[in-house]
Amino acid sequence: MDPLPERLVIAIGGNATHPENIRGTTEEQEIVAARAARSLLPVLALDNKLILTHGNGPVVGKILLRQYYARAQVPPMRLDVCVAHSQGGIAHLMMQGMEDELARAEHERRVACLITRVEVDANDPAFKNPSKPIGPFFSPEEARDLETQLGWTMMEDAGRGWRYVVPSPRPRKILDIDLIESLFEQGIAVIAAGGGGIPVVHRADRSHQGIAAVIDKDLTSALLANQLGVDTLMILTAVEKVSVHFGKKNQRALDTVGAADLKGYQAEGHFAKGSMGPKIEAALSFIAGGGKRAIIAHLDEALPALKGETGTHVVAG
Repeated sequence: MDPLPERLVIAIGGNATHPENIRGTTEEQEIVAARAARSLLPVLALDNKLILTHGNGPVVGKILLRQYYARAQVPPMRLDVCVAHSQGGIAHLMMQGMEDELARAEHERRVACLITRVEVDANDPAFKNPSKPIGPFFSPEEARDLETQLGWTMMEDAGRGWRYVVPSPRPRKILDIDLIESLFEQGIAVIAAGGGGIPVVHRADRSHQGIAAVIDKDLTSALLANQLGVDTLMILTAVEKVSVHFGKKNQRALDTVGAADLKGYQAEGHFAKGSMGPKIEAALSFIAGGGKRAIIAHLDEALPALKGETGTHVVAG
């Protein structure tokens, strides 16, 4: 077995912060975050340098809904500010859960969270074609009402219901990379780039301006790892391995797969846009950017996947 990586970026899916089967109360989210922290403790307790990112889809959508219902009393916030709110709230719960588990294990490692801005291109075609689903699932009837009442763009998502979709430009640059790297190199577990990062665009005077969008957190995680020269990216989700022919009699799980073969499966349409598709794209982007190994695995099997015992491992070639 190869030695465990000393430098690691882990992207945690929404199931670790706000699964579909909860209402979303703070108490429920605390329980979910604590459960995720227990799953991650074996990796947190290693002698490594670690960055954790997380999704924010359900949470940022609920922030928008709260704004809609309170709009007569409180002026609504732009979407990039909503992303910042979700970053802080989710990271707080994750940090608390992880530090509690580390304390119980009598481990001295500390956890920090950083509000992170990510630069996107103001001319990215995504702004003319909203496609990123956020928030809860709705029935077709509810979706039609929201389109009429709020002017939202609603889209059916992977057969699970209808969701609000917003622009999702590609990440170009992690603006706060030097701050992240400083904590990372000290051995502090850093929670950063939550929800894909706060989207900002570069202005002519060299300043930055927030913009209404949500960036895919897996793509941002791949870029973050590439910018720091990290060799291993782990994407933790609710499935043990990536499969081709998913849901069919000839379904087959992938163990170790070369990027070229994975790109071929992608072109054949094996990975749904609303579920596994973004993770595959991020893994390929990471390898193309110089990464050595992208691992897609179940949240509860983080350490076994890191050891090569489970998960799908994407490598160059």
